[in-house]
Amino acid sequence: MEIILHKNFKKKFKKLSPKIKRNYYERVEMFLKEPHNPILSNHSVDFIYPGWRSINITGDYRVLFEPQ
Repeated sequence: MEIILHKNFKKKFKKLSPKIKRNYYERVEMFLKEPHNPILSNHSVDFIYPGWRSINITGDYRVLFEPQ
């Protein structure tokens, strides 16, 4: 699986707290091993981004992705 990060993501990610960054890396690693782990709450966001899905990083942060 290839992960491509949007330039806006990279810019905003630098400003996040170390705790949120750590959560991000842990969740991405979990996603790569088991994409439908219940902790990730992998769900569709078709109503806003047709064909895209979302996983939870924290209560306030999500990662959107387009399945290939």
